[in-house]
Amino acid sequence: MALSIQERLKDLRVERKLTLEQLAEQTCLSKSALGSYESDDYKDISHHAINKLADFYGVTTDYLLARTETKSHPNASLASLCLSDDMIDLLKNKRIDTALLCELATHPDFVKLLADIQIYVEGIASMQIQNLNAWVDVARAEIMEKYQPDEHDKNAYLLQSAHVDEGDYFSSRVHKDMDGILEDLRKAHIGRSDGAPKSTVAEELKRDLEEVVNFEGSHTEQLLLVFCKQTKLRYNKLSEEEKQWLIRIMQKSELVKSAISKRGKSKK
Repeated sequence: MALSIQERLKDLRVERKLTLEQLAEQTCLSKSALGSYESDDYKDISHHAINKLADFYGVTTDYLLARTETKSHPNASLASLCLSDDMIDLLKNKRIDTALLCELATHPDFVKLLADIQIYVEGIASMQIQNLNAWVDVARAEIMEKYQPDEHDKNAYLLQSAHVDEGDYFSSRVHKDMDGILEDLRKAHIGRSDGAPKSTVAEELKRDLEEVVNFEGSHTEQLLLVFCKQTKLRYNKLSEEEKQWLIRIMQKSELVKSAISKRGKSKK
């Protein structure tokens, strides 16, 4: 999920370890305005403030306005990135999580992972491994001829098992590289709002329904609260006029009419 304008502004400030007072002092913008830009009920931000903050943080205005995920390279050409048509299509059609792909590719150990993959795919180490295995075969043949051990001799078995299987060797290396990267990414995602939910949809619905049951209000107001829960609207942030408008709209629903009708019959 893309970060909101408020989240981007707060993250950039926290990354610099600045308080609102310090930021106001360094940007010549008021503390109250800066605080409002980061708040949940954020309404608008002036062009002057956007330009000022973009210059201060060294990011693009499009990044601050949540129009792009690119902080510092707004005009990077596709040609300079050396991407194939298939890769561009993959990134554009949103079949994959591009943000996670970026985290993977920018991990410090990703270069090592890619190098190990390249060595195996391009057969860069094949000759060296073949030479090593040939040396083991020569040594084993000499030992067998000189000492003539039986088939259960541990030294003869050790030399036989010393053969290096190129596929197994690089599979192990790549697996080890990838495990370390994935563990770091997993730790980085713990507690993130855009990460995997800590509770199931069923658990969230159960909590919402329990809150509705304990809500002191009319049946229609309870239905409105359910609607707000499911649509992520903040019920307590709605004005009375907004609540009445939503109730009037809801009353046009056959589901609401049916629920009210059944409720009325049960009282008789």
